Amino acid sequence: MSVEIRERDLEKGKVSLYLDIYTDGKRTYQFLKLYPLKSPKTTKDRAERNEIYRKADAMRVKVESDLLNQNEIDRGLRKSQLLFLDYFKALTEQRKRSKGNYGGWDSTYKILTQYYKGKKIKLADLTDESLIAIKSYISNEYKTKSNIRLSTNATVSYFNKVKACLNQAFDEKLIADKIGSRVKGIKGEETRREYLIEEEILAIEKAECEMPLLKDAFLFSVYTGLRWSDIESLLWKHIQFTADRGYSLNFRQQKTQGIEYLPIANKAMEFAGERQGDDERVFKGLHYSAWNNLKLREWMIEDGIKRKITFHCARHTHATLLMTKNVDIYTVSKMLGHRHLKTTQIYANVVDQKKLNAVKIFDDLNKISK
Repeated sequence: MSVEIRERDLEKGKVSLYLDIYTDGKRTYQFLKLYPLKSPKTTKDRAERNEIYRKADAMRVKVESDLLNQNEIDRGLRKSQLLFLDYFKALTEQRKRSKGNYGGWDSTYKILTQYYKGKKIKLADLTDESLIAIKSYISNEYKTKSNIRLSTNATVSYFNKVKACLNQAFDEKLIADKIGSRVKGIKGEETRREYLIEEEILAIEKAECEMPLLKDAFLFSVYTGLRWSDIESLLWKHIQFTADRGYSLNFRQQKTQGIEYLPIANKAMEFAGERQGDDERVFKGLHYSAWNNLKLREWMIEDGIKRKITFHCARHTHATLLMTKNVDIYTVSKMLGHRHLKTTQIYANVVDQKKLNAVKIFDDLNKISK
């Protein structure tokens, strides 16, 4: 926005002063009915021109101030009219670069649209009670297409995204109250993280899988710890090799968007196939689908593994295997690309082999006593 004083030539050496006003992409003019000399020659004429310009500048300041105030009023009106679901959808779209994160936000948006059933709720009208009601709906009423309730941890994830949305709205000064932080979240429950032991890894390597590409990607994840989203988008240029350090990955994590340098075992490269062009995908043709999940499950069952193994279990397997082999938790955390050590601590709680070894200490003591 700008407001400038301009001159328009008149007869007899005078000019007409007007304001050139530019705001919101539009230009308008306001004539001030002030007519100073264009080129005063005497001291008196120059003083008179200066006085006229002083009046013109005072009028310019008044117009500019009024426009600024009106813009604030208009901005406040726009903020007050912003719909909650429109804002949530906008934040969801911002997360499209991170497939896993976007999926969770998109699912939450769909739950919210079912909850409001076409009602247009303004973002500024949300209260603690509004958020508590959403929390209750997600926890106790919402059902999937299969007519089943959400798991506790799913409700935690979805409700946390609603809270995050409102916290961001507060930070952007779109709402006056930080209700997202004040209303308590849903307490999650500890879940069992399935993983494969060494014998099972070796067994599935030998077992036939109806989808060889899926098998290779899964085993690559076992030996690198990469998530599905990172393997799906992995390009050959991300895999580097030097004689002194061997193979390594240099890539951006899809989930955290962090740049990672990750040394990888030679064993992992057995499942990557023949190297292609730098911009070619390593696992070209790999896509997420329910069919892939089914074939993964059948592959496991074929080898006698009846536990529910998903693709993400490969990452769990990588982490727990490292822990079993006494790799320190800090190194494991760095290998997995975790931002916080407490995230890695989860794996320390599920390494059964280390627990078994700990118990054997007492058997050894018993042998000594005999």
